[in-house]
Amino acid sequence: MRDFTFKTYKKLLEQILASGYDIQRFDDFILSPKDKVVILRHDSDIWPNNDLIMSEVENTLNVKSTYYFRVPETFNALIIKKINNSGHEIGYHYEELARHNGDYEVAIKSFEEKLNQLNSIAKITTFVRHGRPLSKVESLDLWKKYDYKKYGLIGEPYLDVDYNKVLYLTDNGNKWNSNKTNIRDKVNVDNNFDINSTFDLIQHFKNGLLPNQIILNIHPARWNNNYIIWTYRFFLQKTKNIAKILLNMIRNKK
Repeated sequence: MRDFTFKTYKKLLEQILASGYDIQRFDDFILSPKDKVVILRHDSDIWPNNDLIMSEVENTLNVKSTYYFRVPETFNALIIKKINNSGHEIGYHYEELARHNGDYEVAIKSFEEKLNQLNSIAKITTFVRHGRPLSKVESLDLWKKYDYKKYGLIGEPYLDVDYNKVLYLTDNGNKWNSNKTNIRDKVNVDNNFDINSTFDLIQHFKNGLLPNQIILNIHPARWNNNYIIWTYRFFLQKTKNIAKILLNMIRNKK
């Protein structure tokens, strides 16, 4: 069975539920965190139709999660409405400071405009930074100057979660927690879990090896049942991973 297909994703969700975990949207976790819980967070970087497919897989198990959309890259009003109407949270996947090369005034104005655009479709209360690995600018720094709470926002996963208490796992690079190929999609807390594939992750849940609170950062564009698209994404990601390893080596030397 291939990894990173929607069929594999459904097996992961089934095992999470069988292991006694609740599943929460990020906004619900911020407001009222469960004791034994997996927070499902999805970064919509490209191909928003994959977000819709993933949400439909979740709907079959009555699972609700959070989808963070980029604007304009994955802004599709019809898809966003469908996902939101089925009970999932919609959030903003922002990158303003990096997109505008560190210009704070231009960045905050752009943030306001795009947040309003999303708010016209669904009520936005949480948001998360898009990494833009090739940029030297960190978009999280925008909030060193401005207060995001004035926009009715209640949480940002990189700012409002204690990762000493919550395990963070991501499918970045078509692996789970691969620091060598990960530039910004990570937190500053090491974990001791050797999880390379989704099947490893399923086994960790099955064997009760994971802590009680976990955030899974899952990118729907990395998952596909279509063999041709899956193969294309597989080799494309291999190339990207090599590039990221080299970029990390260069930056670490500097």
